Amino acid sequence: MSRWSAARSLLCVRLDALGDVLMTIPALRALRESAPGRRITLLTSPAGAAAARLIPEVDDAIVYAAPWMKATAPRVSSAPDFEMIEQLRAGRFDAAVIFTVYSQNPLPAAFLCSLADIPLRLAHCHENPYQLLTDWVPDPEPREGIRHEVRRQLDLVASIGARTTDERLSLRVPDAARARARALLAERGVDLARPWVLLHPGASAPSRRYPPERFAAVARRLALDDGYQVVLAGGPSERPLVEQVRAAMATPCPPPVEPGDLAELAALIALAPLLICNNSGPAHVAAAVGTPVVDLYALTNPQHTPWQVPSRVLNCDVPCKYCYKSVCPLGHHACLALVPPDAVVQAARELLAATRPVRPAGAARHTGALELAWNERS
Repeated sequence: MSRWSAARSLLCVRLDALGDVLMTIPALRALRESAPGRRITLLTSPAGAAAARLIPEVDDAIVYAAPWMKATAPRVSSAPDFEMIEQLRAGRFDAAVIFTVYSQNPLPAAFLCSLADIPLRLAHCHENPYQLLTDWVPDPEPREGIRHEVRRQLDLVASIGARTTDERLSLRVPDAARARARALLAERGVDLARPWVLLHPGASAPSRRYPPERFAAVARRLALDDGYQVVLAGGPSERPLVEQVRAAMATPCPPPVEPGDLAELAALIALAPLLICNNSGPAHVAAAVGTPVVDLYALTNPQHTPWQVPSRVLNCDVPCKYCYKSVCPLGHHACLALVPPDAVVQAARELLAATRPVRPAGAARHTGALELAWNERS
Protein backbone atom coordinates (compact mmCIF):
# COMPACT_ATOMS: atom_id res chain seq x y z
CA MET A 1 0.00 0.00 0.00
CA SER A 2 2.81 2.45 0.89
CA ARG A 3 4.41 1.85 -2.50
CA TRP A 4 1.23 3.03 -4.18
CA SER A 5 0.90 6.04 -1.88
CA ALA A 6 4.32 7.15 -3.06
CA ALA A 7 3.45 6.71 -6.76
CA ARG A 8 3.05 10.18 -8.23
CA SER A 9 3.03 9.45 -11.98
CA LEU A 10 0.30 6.95 -12.86
CA LEU A 11 -0.51 5.32 -16.17
CA CYS A 12 -4.18 4.33 -16.30
CA VAL A 13 -4.99 1.88 -19.08
CA ARG A 14 -8.52 1.86 -20.55
CA LEU A 15 -8.38 0.66 -24.14
CA ASP A 16 -12.03 0.23 -25.04
CA ALA A 17 -14.82 2.58 -26.15
CA LEU A 18 -16.11 5.97 -25.08
CA GLY A 19 -18.67 4.70 -22.58
CA ASP A 20 -16.13 2.47 -20.83
CA VAL A 21 -13.75 5.40 -20.42
CA LEU A 22 -16.53 7.56 -18.97
CA MET A 23 -17.47 4.85 -16.47
CA THR A 24 -13.86 4.83 -15.23
CA ILE A 25 -13.95 8.51 -14.20
CA PRO A 26 -14.87 7.94 -10.52
CA ALA A 27 -11.96 5.49 -10.15
CA LEU A 28 -9.61 8.02 -11.75
CA ARG A 29 -10.88 10.61 -9.29
CA ALA A 30 -10.20 8.24 -6.41
CA LEU A 31 -6.64 7.71 -7.63
CA ARG A 32 -6.02 11.44 -7.86
CA GLU A 33 -7.58 12.30 -4.49
CA SER A 34 -5.69 9.57 -2.64
CA ALA A 35 -2.28 11.17 -3.32
CA PRO A 36 -1.98 14.98 -3.57
CA GLY A 37 0.04 16.06 -6.56
CA ARG A 38 -0.48 12.79 -8.41
CA ARG A 39 -0.42 13.01 -12.21
CA ILE A 40 -2.61 10.71 -14.31
CA THR A 41 -1.93 9.75 -17.92
CA LEU A 42 -4.60 7.74 -19.72
CA LEU A 43 -3.54 5.12 -22.24
CA THR A 44 -6.64 4.71 -24.35
CA SER A 45 -8.17 3.94 -27.72
CA PRO A 46 -8.73 6.57 -30.43
CA ALA A 47 -12.39 6.74 -29.33
CA GLY A 48 -11.43 7.11 -25.69
CA ALA A 49 -8.99 9.92 -26.44
CA ALA A 50 -11.87 12.26 -27.32
CA ALA A 51 -13.26 11.77 -23.82
CA ALA A 52 -9.87 12.16 -22.14
CA ARG A 53 -9.72 15.81 -23.19
CA LEU A 54 -12.92 16.50 -21.25
CA ILE A 55 -12.11 14.56 -18.06
CA PRO A 56 -10.78 16.85 -15.30
CA GLU A 57 -8.94 13.98 -13.60
CA VAL A 58 -6.79 13.23 -16.68
CA ASP A 59 -3.61 15.25 -17.18
CA ASP A 60 -2.50 13.66 -20.44
CA ALA A 61 -3.56 10.93 -22.87
CA ILE A 62 -1.68 8.48 -25.05
CA VAL A 63 -3.56 6.94 -27.96
CA TYR A 64 -2.96 3.27 -28.64
CA ALA A 65 -4.90 0.94 -30.94
CA ALA A 66 -4.11 -2.26 -29.05
CA PRO A 67 -4.10 -5.36 -31.26
CA TRP A 68 -5.92 -7.43 -28.61
CA MET A 69 -9.00 -5.15 -28.72
CA LYS A 70 -11.76 -6.14 -31.14
CA ALA A 71 -12.20 -2.65 -32.62
CA THR A 72 -8.57 -2.49 -33.79
CA ALA A 73 -7.97 -3.02 -37.50
CA PRO A 74 -5.70 -5.95 -38.47
CA ARG A 75 -1.96 -5.22 -38.21
CA VAL A 76 0.68 -5.90 -40.84
CA SER A 77 3.53 -5.09 -38.48
CA SER A 78 4.34 -5.18 -34.76
CA ALA A 79 6.25 -1.88 -35.04
CA PRO A 80 3.51 0.22 -33.35
CA ASP A 81 3.62 -2.06 -30.32
CA PHE A 82 7.39 -1.81 -29.91
CA GLU A 83 7.11 1.95 -30.35
CA MET A 84 4.48 2.08 -27.62
CA ILE A 85 6.72 0.14 -25.23
CA GLU A 86 9.48 2.70 -25.79
CA GLN A 87 7.06 5.62 -25.37
CA LEU A 88 5.83 4.22 -22.06
CA ARG A 89 9.36 3.52 -20.88
CA ALA A 90 10.28 7.14 -21.67
CA GLY A 91 7.33 8.28 -19.57
CA ARG A 92 8.99 6.86 -16.44
CA PHE A 93 5.66 6.01 -14.82
CA ASP A 94 5.67 4.92 -11.18
CA ALA A 95 2.69 2.60 -11.58
CA ALA A 96 0.03 1.36 -13.98
CA VAL A 97 -3.64 0.60 -13.27
CA ILE A 98 -5.26 -1.57 -15.91
CA PHE A 99 -9.06 -1.24 -16.21
CA THR A 100 -10.99 -3.98 -18.00
CA VAL A 101 -14.50 -5.39 -18.13
CA TYR A 102 -14.66 -8.85 -16.64
CA SER A 103 -14.79 -10.54 -20.05
CA GLN A 104 -11.44 -9.00 -21.03
CA ASN A 105 -8.00 -10.34 -20.21
CA PRO A 106 -5.70 -7.70 -18.65
CA LEU A 107 -2.50 -9.66 -19.27
CA PRO A 108 -1.58 -8.24 -22.71
CA ALA A 109 -1.71 -4.73 -21.23
CA ALA A 110 0.15 -5.92 -18.14
CA PHE A 111 2.86 -7.42 -20.35
CA LEU A 112 3.14 -4.13 -22.26
CA CYS A 113 3.59 -2.23 -19.00
CA SER A 114 6.08 -4.79 -17.70
CA LEU A 115 8.18 -4.49 -20.85
CA ALA A 116 8.10 -0.71 -20.36
CA ASP A 117 9.58 -1.22 -16.87
CA ILE A 118 6.63 0.26 -14.98
CA PRO A 119 7.32 -1.12 -11.48
CA LEU A 120 3.78 -1.37 -10.05
CA ARG A 121 0.94 -2.95 -12.05
CA LEU A 122 -2.63 -3.46 -10.79
CA ALA A 123 -5.58 -5.23 -12.42
CA HIS A 124 -8.43 -7.67 -11.96
CA CYS A 125 -7.47 -11.06 -13.40
CA HIS A 126 -9.14 -14.46 -13.49
CA GLU A 127 -5.93 -16.45 -13.75
CA ASN A 128 -2.71 -16.19 -11.78
CA PRO A 129 -0.68 -13.47 -13.55
CA TYR A 130 2.56 -14.35 -11.74
CA GLN A 131 5.07 -11.55 -12.40
CA LEU A 132 2.95 -9.60 -14.90
CA LEU A 133 0.98 -7.99 -12.08
CA THR A 134 2.55 -6.81 -8.85
CA ASP A 135 -0.93 -6.28 -7.40
CA TRP A 136 -3.43 -8.93 -8.44
CA VAL A 137 -7.10 -8.66 -7.54
CA PRO A 138 -8.69 -12.06 -8.27
CA ASP A 139 -11.67 -11.38 -10.52
CA PRO A 140 -14.92 -12.58 -8.90
CA GLU A 141 -17.07 -11.83 -11.94
CA PRO A 142 -19.23 -13.35 -13.25
CA ARG A 143 -18.94 -16.37 -10.92
CA GLU A 144 -19.92 -14.42 -7.78
CA GLY A 145 -22.26 -11.93 -9.43
CA ILE A 146 -21.86 -8.91 -11.68
CA ARG A 147 -21.22 -5.35 -10.50
CA HIS A 148 -21.93 -2.15 -12.33
CA GLU A 149 -18.88 -1.20 -14.36
CA VAL A 150 -18.33 1.96 -12.30
CA ARG A 151 -18.43 -0.02 -9.05
CA ARG A 152 -16.04 -2.64 -10.47
CA GLN A 153 -13.37 -0.03 -11.15
CA LEU A 154 -13.93 1.76 -7.84
CA ASP A 155 -13.44 -1.57 -6.07
CA LEU A 156 -10.23 -2.19 -8.01
CA VAL A 157 -8.56 1.05 -6.92
CA ALA A 158 -9.92 0.69 -3.38
CA SER A 159 -7.67 -2.39 -3.10
CA ILE A 160 -4.68 -0.04 -3.04
CA GLY A 161 -6.35 2.49 -0.72
CA ALA A 162 -7.72 4.89 -3.35
CA ARG A 163 -11.25 6.10 -2.51
CA THR A 164 -13.47 9.08 -3.21
CA THR A 165 -16.68 10.41 -1.68
CA ASP A 166 -17.79 11.68 -5.10
CA GLU A 167 -18.68 8.67 -7.24
CA ARG A 168 -20.45 10.56 -10.01
CA LEU A 169 -19.42 10.69 -13.64
CA SER A 170 -18.35 14.13 -14.80
CA LEU A 171 -17.18 15.93 -17.93
CA ARG A 172 -15.69 19.37 -18.42
CA VAL A 173 -17.77 20.90 -21.23
CA PRO A 174 -16.02 23.95 -22.76
CA ASP A 175 -17.98 27.20 -22.98
CA ALA A 176 -17.30 27.32 -26.72
CA ALA A 177 -18.95 23.92 -27.16
CA ARG A 178 -21.99 25.07 -25.19
CA ALA A 179 -22.28 28.16 -27.37
CA ARG A 180 -21.97 26.09 -30.53
CA ALA A 181 -24.65 23.64 -29.33
CA ARG A 182 -27.02 26.52 -28.69
CA ALA A 183 -26.26 27.91 -32.13
CA LEU A 184 -26.92 24.54 -33.79
CA LEU A 185 -30.31 24.36 -32.10
CA ALA A 186 -31.16 27.96 -32.95
CA GLU A 187 -30.23 27.38 -36.61
CA ARG A 188 -32.80 24.59 -36.69
CA GLY A 189 -35.54 26.67 -35.13
CA VAL A 190 -35.53 24.92 -31.76
CA ASP A 191 -36.95 27.17 -29.04
CA LEU A 192 -35.27 26.27 -25.76
CA ALA A 193 -38.04 28.05 -23.87
CA ARG A 194 -40.50 25.44 -25.15
CA PRO A 195 -40.56 21.74 -24.15
CA TRP A 196 -38.17 19.59 -26.19
CA VAL A 197 -36.39 16.25 -26.07
CA LEU A 198 -33.25 14.91 -27.71
CA LEU A 199 -33.36 11.57 -29.51
CA HIS A 200 -30.14 9.78 -30.48
CA PRO A 201 -30.93 6.52 -32.35
CA GLY A 202 -27.37 5.34 -33.08
CA ALA A 203 -25.11 2.75 -31.45
CA SER A 204 -21.84 1.23 -32.62
CA ALA A 205 -23.15 -2.35 -32.33
CA PRO A 206 -26.22 -3.38 -34.37
CA SER A 207 -27.39 -5.57 -31.48
CA ARG A 208 -27.80 -2.46 -29.32
CA ARG A 209 -30.03 -0.45 -31.68
CA TYR A 210 -33.74 -0.01 -31.04
CA PRO A 211 -35.51 -0.38 -34.42
CA PRO A 212 -35.60 2.95 -36.30
CA GLU A 213 -39.33 2.65 -37.07
CA ARG A 214 -39.96 2.32 -33.32
CA PHE A 215 -37.81 5.35 -32.56
CA ALA A 216 -39.90 7.17 -35.17
CA ALA A 217 -43.13 6.08 -33.48
CA VAL A 218 -41.84 7.41 -30.14
CA ALA A 219 -40.84 10.72 -31.71
CA ARG A 220 -44.18 11.06 -33.49
CA ARG A 221 -46.16 10.47 -30.29
CA LEU A 222 -44.10 12.96 -28.28
CA ALA A 223 -44.45 15.57 -31.03
CA LEU A 224 -48.15 15.14 -31.84
CA ASP A 225 -49.65 14.02 -28.52
CA ASP A 226 -47.42 15.94 -26.09
CA GLY A 227 -46.30 18.91 -28.18
CA TYR A 228 -42.59 18.36 -27.67
CA GLN A 229 -40.00 19.57 -30.12
CA VAL A 230 -38.14 16.34 -30.98
CA VAL A 231 -34.51 16.94 -31.96
CA LEU A 232 -32.71 14.09 -33.71
CA ALA A 233 -28.94 13.81 -33.37
CA GLY A 234 -26.12 11.58 -34.58
CA GLY A 235 -22.65 11.55 -36.03
CA PRO A 236 -21.70 11.49 -39.73
CA SER A 237 -21.75 7.69 -39.88
CA GLU A 238 -25.25 7.71 -38.39
CA ARG A 239 -26.69 10.15 -40.91
CA PRO A 240 -28.64 7.53 -42.91
CA LEU A 241 -30.14 6.09 -39.71
CA VAL A 242 -31.15 9.52 -38.43
CA GLU A 243 -32.75 10.40 -41.78
CA GLN A 244 -34.59 7.07 -41.75
CA VAL A 245 -36.09 7.88 -38.35
CA ARG A 246 -36.97 11.38 -39.44
CA ALA A 247 -38.70 10.18 -42.62
CA ALA A 248 -40.65 7.52 -40.72
CA MET A 249 -41.92 10.09 -38.20
CA ALA A 250 -44.28 11.41 -40.89
CA THR A 251 -44.59 14.68 -38.99
CA PRO A 252 -42.59 17.93 -39.15
CA CYS A 253 -39.48 18.08 -36.99
CA PRO A 254 -36.33 20.23 -36.93
CA PRO A 255 -33.43 19.26 -39.20
CA PRO A 256 -31.15 16.78 -37.39
CA VAL A 257 -28.19 18.03 -35.36
CA GLU A 258 -24.75 16.61 -36.16
CA PRO A 259 -22.32 17.67 -33.41
CA GLY A 260 -18.82 18.36 -34.65
CA ASP A 261 -17.07 16.51 -31.82
CA LEU A 262 -17.64 14.94 -28.42
CA ALA A 263 -17.53 18.31 -26.65
CA GLU A 264 -20.42 19.58 -28.80
CA LEU A 265 -22.35 16.35 -28.24
CA ALA A 266 -21.85 16.69 -24.48
CA ALA A 267 -22.98 20.32 -24.63
CA LEU A 268 -26.07 19.37 -26.63
CA ILE A 269 -26.99 16.62 -24.17
CA ALA A 270 -26.36 18.96 -21.23
CA LEU A 271 -28.87 21.42 -22.70
CA ALA A 272 -31.53 18.77 -23.27
CA PRO A 273 -34.31 18.27 -20.70
CA LEU A 274 -34.26 14.56 -21.64
CA LEU A 275 -32.25 12.17 -23.81
CA ILE A 276 -33.76 9.06 -25.43
CA CYS A 277 -31.07 6.71 -26.75
CA ASN A 278 -29.68 3.19 -26.93
CA ASN A 279 -27.14 1.67 -24.56
CA SER A 280 -24.28 3.60 -26.11
CA GLY A 281 -21.82 6.39 -25.42
CA PRO A 282 -24.45 9.17 -25.32
CA ALA A 283 -26.22 7.46 -22.39
CA HIS A 284 -23.02 7.73 -20.34
CA VAL A 285 -22.42 11.29 -21.54
CA ALA A 286 -25.90 12.07 -20.19
CA ALA A 287 -24.93 10.61 -16.82
CA ALA A 288 -21.74 12.70 -16.84
CA VAL A 289 -23.58 15.98 -17.49
CA GLY A 290 -26.63 15.14 -15.36
CA THR A 291 -29.30 14.84 -18.07
CA PRO A 292 -32.14 12.34 -17.45
CA VAL A 293 -32.08 9.50 -19.95
CA VAL A 294 -34.47 6.89 -21.30
CA ASP A 295 -32.08 4.06 -22.16
CA LEU A 296 -33.17 1.41 -24.67
CA TYR A 297 -30.89 -1.14 -23.09
CA ALA A 298 -30.19 -4.25 -25.14
CA LEU A 299 -29.51 -7.25 -22.94
CA THR A 300 -26.15 -8.00 -24.50
CA ASN A 301 -24.56 -7.36 -21.09
CA PRO A 302 -25.91 -6.24 -17.71
CA GLN A 303 -23.37 -3.87 -16.15
CA HIS A 304 -23.52 -0.62 -18.15
CA THR A 305 -26.80 1.05 -17.13
CA PRO A 306 -26.83 4.86 -16.57
CA TRP A 307 -24.96 5.71 -13.39
CA GLN A 308 -26.38 8.07 -10.73
CA VAL A 309 -28.70 10.02 -13.01
CA PRO A 310 -32.53 9.93 -13.28
CA SER A 311 -33.21 7.20 -15.82
CA ARG A 312 -35.54 4.57 -17.18
CA VAL A 313 -33.90 1.39 -18.48
CA LEU A 314 -36.16 -0.41 -20.96
CA ASN A 315 -35.82 -3.89 -22.42
CA CYS A 316 -37.62 -7.22 -22.68
CA ASP A 317 -36.36 -10.23 -20.79
CA VAL A 318 -35.29 -12.99 -23.20
CA PRO A 319 -33.73 -16.45 -22.72
CA CYS A 320 -30.69 -15.44 -24.79
CA LYS A 321 -29.79 -12.38 -22.69
CA TYR A 322 -26.18 -11.49 -21.86
CA CYS A 323 -24.87 -12.82 -25.16
CA TYR A 324 -22.09 -10.16 -25.37
CA LYS A 325 -22.53 -10.05 -29.13
CA SER A 326 -22.29 -6.99 -31.36
CA VAL A 327 -24.72 -8.63 -33.79
CA CYS A 328 -27.79 -10.46 -32.47
CA PRO A 329 -26.80 -14.16 -32.90
CA LEU A 330 -30.43 -15.23 -33.33
CA GLY A 331 -31.37 -12.36 -35.60
CA HIS A 332 -34.54 -11.33 -33.77
CA HIS A 333 -33.29 -8.45 -31.56
CA ALA A 334 -36.16 -9.37 -29.25
CA CYS A 335 -34.68 -7.78 -26.12
CA LEU A 336 -35.18 -4.40 -27.80
CA ALA A 337 -37.60 -5.00 -30.67
CA LEU A 338 -40.33 -6.14 -28.27
CA VAL A 339 -40.23 -2.93 -26.23
CA PRO A 340 -43.41 -1.10 -27.35
CA PRO A 341 -43.11 2.58 -28.28
CA ASP A 342 -45.87 3.29 -25.75
CA ALA A 343 -43.52 2.16 -22.96
CA VAL A 344 -40.81 4.53 -24.18
CA VAL A 345 -43.24 7.43 -24.41
CA GLN A 346 -44.54 6.71 -20.91
CA ALA A 347 -41.01 6.52 -19.51
CA ALA A 348 -40.19 9.88 -21.14
CA ARG A 349 -43.31 11.47 -19.67
CA GLU A 350 -42.53 10.15 -16.20
CA LEU A 351 -38.95 11.39 -16.24
CA LEU A 352 -39.90 14.81 -17.59
CA ALA A 353 -42.62 15.17 -14.97
CA ALA A 354 -40.29 14.06 -12.17
CA THR A 355 -37.34 16.26 -13.12
CA ARG A 356 -38.86 19.38 -14.67
CA PRO A 357 -39.51 21.25 -11.39
CA VAL A 358 -35.87 21.02 -10.27
CA ARG A 359 -34.05 20.97 -13.61
CA PRO A 360 -33.70 24.22 -15.54
CA ALA A 361 -32.57 23.55 -19.11
CA GLY A 362 -28.82 23.37 -19.46
CA ALA A 363 -28.03 23.23 -15.75
CA ALA A 364 -25.60 20.66 -14.40
CA ARG A 365 -27.56 17.99 -12.58
CA HIS A 366 -26.39 15.06 -10.48
CA THR A 367 -28.94 12.96 -8.56
CA GLY A 368 -29.46 9.38 -7.59
CA ALA A 369 -30.42 6.87 -10.24
CA LEU A 370 -34.06 6.01 -10.79
CA GLU A 371 -34.49 2.97 -12.98
CA LEU A 372 -37.45 1.01 -14.28
CA ALA A 373 -36.98 -2.12 -16.34
CA TRP A 374 -39.67 -2.96 -18.84
CA ASN A 375 -39.94 -6.73 -18.66
CA GLU A 376 -42.02 -8.63 -21.15
CA ARG A 377 -41.56 -12.30 -21.97
CA SER A 378 -41.09 -13.01 -25.65
